[in-house]
Amino acid sequence: MKAMRQSDHWARQGERGSFLLMRLTAAAVRLLGRRPLTPLLYLIVLYFFIFGRQARNSIRQYQQYLATWSGRPQLNPRPGSVLRQFLAFADSLLDKLDVWNGRLPLQQLQLVDPDNLRARLHDGSRGQLLVGAHLGNLEVCRALAELGERVRMNVLVHTKHAERFNRLLGEAGASHLRLIQVSELDPAIMLQLAERLERGEWLAIAGDRVPLHGGRHAVVDFLGHPAAFPQGPWLLAGLLQCPVNLMHCLKIDGHYQVRLEHFADSVRWTRRDRERVIAEWAQRYAQRLGEHCLDAPQQWFNFYPFWKQDDDIPA
Repeated sequence: MKAMRQSDHWARQGERGSFLLMRLTAAAVRLLGRRPLTPLLYLIVLYFFIFGRQARNSIRQYQQYLATWSGRPQLNPRPGSVLRQFLAFADSLLDKLDVWNGRLPLQQLQLVDPDNLRARLHDGSRGQLLVGAHLGNLEVCRALAELGERVRMNVLVHTKHAERFNRLLGEAGASHLRLIQVSELDPAIMLQLAERLERGEWLAIAGDRVPLHGGRHAVVDFLGHPAAFPQGPWLLAGLLQCPVNLMHCLKIDGHYQVRLEHFADSVRWTRRDRERVIAEWAQRYAQRLGEHCLDAPQQWFNFYPFWKQDDDIPA
């Protein structure tokens, strides 16, 4: 597969209608509820499956790489397996609607927290950095922050629509979740983030998508092939000198598991060794992400060319 063109970048695709779609969908679910919208969303996703050749190829490639890397041939793409990953995405969208409208009871969430990170949410200590991925449904973690723990969560995003998304989240009742648009880690942003950590607030950032403009990245091995991962989480961790944890939310047997996992006490680099150290942390993260993908193979939702090499994947 050819290297991704700028026009193919996930951010450009997402900016075309993400805010409008979110607003219309949120309004529709308030008026109609989840059940009437279910067939419509599945039809929309089916449309993108039929006409989205690039998305189909990207998912097929992911399934192929995951099967080979893990030594699990049953995960190889088969007739219907790519469609099932699209349908899993539709199911996650419906669950997001429930989250936005407070219809996902905390009883349906299982917190998997082997390192007892939950205890640090309210112990008065400095905040920490959470690194997530487009694996599972991170939106459900809002239920943990908003409804359960009442912890202030700052989600760092690369979309220029962050402020409008914040207004929409406010309309849906979110008061403990805040999106912060970060196109560059300039001094003003860093000061703001440091102040939030000192107040005990937590920061969350995706570790598996490179921003569109000026995004530093490291090319590491992911599922046995070179792929670009953002430097942002590890730059932030080094600049803010805060602990780093991983966060995933996977749907297992019809119930969501919110998984918290300690990853690093600190990330330390100097200007001289920054590129090398950050690449090492990005590689560790890519390895762990692949291991988590094996727990829910059809819940990694990246529908664009992810790997940086010329692989011929049949349509």
